[in-house]
Amino acid sequence: MNQTDQMILIIDDDIAVQKSISLLLGQNGFLTACASFPEQALKIIEDNQPDLIILDLNFGNDTSGREGLGFLEDLKSLTPKIPVILITAWASISLAVEGMKKGAFDFLSKPWENKSLLQAIDTALKLAKPSFPVKDIKRKELDKRFDFSNMIGNSPQLLSVLETIGRVSGTDAGVLILGESGTGKELVAEAIHKNSTRKNNPFVKVNLGGLSVTLFESELFGHKKGAFTDAYSDRVGRFELGNGGTIFLDEIGDLDTVSQVKLLRVLQDKTYQVLGDSHTKKLDVRVVCATNRNLHEMVEKGTFREDLFYRINLITLKLPPLRERRGDILLLVKHFLDELKTIYRKDFISVNSKTMRWLESLHFPGNVRELKNLVERTWLLSGKSELDIADFEKAMEKKSVFPAKSSLPPAGSMTLDQIEKEMIQKSMDKFNGNLSKVAKALGLSRGTLYRRIEKYGIPFKQNN
Repeated sequence: MNQTDQMILIIDDDIAVQKSISLLLGQNGFLTACASFPEQALKIIEDNQPDLIILDLNFGNDTSGREGLGFLEDLKSLTPKIPVILITAWASISLAVEGMKKGAFDFLSKPWENKSLLQAIDTALKLAKPSFPVKDIKRKELDKRFDFSNMIGNSPQLLSVLETIGRVSGTDAGVLILGESGTGKELVAEAIHKNSTRKNNPFVKVNLGGLSVTLFESELFGHKKGAFTDAYSDRVGRFELGNGGTIFLDEIGDLDTVSQVKLLRVLQDKTYQVLGDSHTKKLDVRVVCATNRNLHEMVEKGTFREDLFYRINLITLKLPPLRERRGDILLLVKHFLDELKTIYRKDFISVNSKTMRWLESLHFPGNVRELKNLVERTWLLSGKSELDIADFEKAMEKKSVFPAKSSLPPAGSMTLDQIEKEMIQKSMDKFNGNLSKVAKALGLSRGTLYRRIEKYGIPFKQNN
């Protein structure tokens, strides 16, 4: 890390822990100071304020962690801007979560992994540095420093999100992206990766929606031949594919509670095991998660683990819905038209100004994804070079994939799974197996569509 002037205070009553961490930090260019109890730590802080504090939750014979939590409150009151990283045994992670609520930046379990500790320190120090002010920030300034080519818009709401992406992307901080369906959470995850030190390594996307416990383990950790029924060959898991890079866990709010425990263990220990293999593998991957669900409410209801919630949301990004950034609709429509011109090799496709003002007045519950689908569907149906309001209205009337005269089957005649399978098969036939168009028509992400195809055993050729 090549630091020469940053000092880290280590507070732990175990001299061996003090020496071990001091040696590690010294080898990486940090200055260190050690304290065995709170009073000694306060004296060091008074004489030479540290840039970061590593705090053990237990002192002396007290193993409840309460003394450490109490001292954490004192530290945050005395030095609120100094980041504090907690170290604790796995059994007391619930206490560490309580510490996060009280202002701790992060927590690591004992025995810690040196690389994880260094990454946590590097992330905390980088995020503690003041960034350029969000107020009056200009898109041109951001584009000079970062690659936001996939993020279209110039509204203050979007610029605030982009500033945060730029600030956190250079760290290894876990990011939780929140937002309604269609707001562009996957694009944000890609932007975080493209602007990180891991940008030349893999970016792996995993859609967690609808994954059973068995599928979750096989998908993320991989499996050995014979690990379970139908495991006819070895499979490489997504974590291994993404090692050294970034893994994007979409729809994390849909993860069942059993899988939540398994994921927490991986994120906490930075290790995992392939199904059917007793060998433990180390993990070096940045985790970015996304959901359109309210995780706070799920934590309160007990459907989402609180410790996992605090592990994945070191940084939280809230994406604004399109109705809160209507000023970006013009730029988005022009961008989508440019994409159509490129895809279909057209020299000219446009929307007149009156139609553009009309589009800006519409309510898009499906957000940017709905706007994109509408623009593409309108042009495909009209075939015109200049689109007007009538063209869009006609496309909106024919939005359904199937004719209006088609009726639903009588109640009780088909299960939901049977209906879903038939819808997918009909869409596959309609779009000649083009999975991108099938996913758009059904309102699914490609990842979710893949899972449904696998679930129902629907044959397809992965050529698009």
